[in-house]
Amino acid sequence: MKFAHLGDCHLGGWNESEIQDLNFKSFQYAISKCINEKVNFILISGDLFDSPYPSIEILKEAFNEFRKVKEAKIPVYLIAGSHDYSVSGKTFLEVLEKGGFCKNVSLFEEREDKIMLLPTIIENCAIYGYSGKKSSLEVEDIERIKLQDAPGMFKILLLHTAIRDAIGTLPIKAVNEKNLPKVDYLALAHLHIKYNKENRVYSGPTFPNNISELEELKGGSFYIVDNGRIRREEINLKQVAVYSLEIKNSLSATEKILQTLELENVKDKIVILKLHGSLDHGKITDIDFSKIEQFMIKKGAYSFLKTITQLHTTDPELKIETASAEMLEQHMIKNFQEKTPGKFTNLLSPLMNLLTFERGEDEKSSVFEGRIYSEFTKIIK
Repeated sequence: MKFAHLGDCHLGGWNESEIQDLNFKSFQYAISKCINEKVNFILISGDLFDSPYPSIEILKEAFNEFRKVKEAKIPVYLIAGSHDYSVSGKTFLEVLEKGGFCKNVSLFEEREDKIMLLPTIIENCAIYGYSGKKSSLEVEDIERIKLQDAPGMFKILLLHTAIRDAIGTLPIKAVNEKNLPKVDYLALAHLHIKYNKENRVYSGPTFPNNISELEELKGGSFYIVDNGRIRREEINLKQVAVYSLEIKNSLSATEKILQTLELENVKDKIVILKLHGSLDHGKITDIDFSKIEQFMIKKGAYSFLKTITQLHTTDPELKIETASAEMLEQHMIKNFQEKTPGKFTNLLSPLMNLLTFERGEDEKSSVFEGRIYSEFTKIIK
């Protein structure tokens, strides 16, 4: 038996067109590898898309890749992640499933204080799944899951969450892996890390989803499990070149940066410029990033990205913090709940999640408003 394990593809997750294209090409590479390896099936452990309602262009490209997999007669089993999850369940994952391109294996029944996961059977495998949710809301549910028995089957469980052993001392909600049902392979996603321990495996992203990940990981990954042997497949379609400079005078910074990059070989590379320091003269806006980008393009760079999170001025309002928005939001909500206890505070997280809903590209305003109101009503009830 041979199967592939993907996750955190985040299709459509970059604003920069070149990087978004590379993100998708990395997904294409993984799909092509799966077909060439003639895997028996493909697992996607959530966050196929970066949003429940991706753009039409991303959808067209994604459907084309799933068509190739279907023509190769390779079934795909997936769950929703924290990015492509919707409380209503109405996302384009459902459209993919209705089209016969995949099957969502997040099948379960609520039984008193337990969540009984139901298996999807393929040959000698029983595949179970439970979708991820916004703001780690799935963690408490996962602690209650049980598996409907499938005697003699190779058991696979798909989860999109953080497990305690993988995050170490980080102060975020996580599932204690010791409380999970015993399975032969735990197919994880959500944490963009390298982790393979006792058949618990995080797929890693097929492509990094932000600049810091791009700097750290350099590329994407997924896994192929071949008769019990777990093999990590790396996806490195472009080289990443990182240049870190201390800046004290923004008035002369542009020329300093150009001089530094003048002799560097950046052809066909993703260039990341990291600026740090405390400005004694000038403002951040004095740095001509447009000129620097044009210079990089002339030198043949594939793409130019910059980060100024560690570059500060004496003006406190211009200081940029590095905490992720999602972690900051969770901390603020938790802090408020502790300081202001009340019967409605448990509604804060799901109500905040509503604010992340996006209007579909061709979705009428009235339909979008109705969808938001419907979700709001479910939460309040």
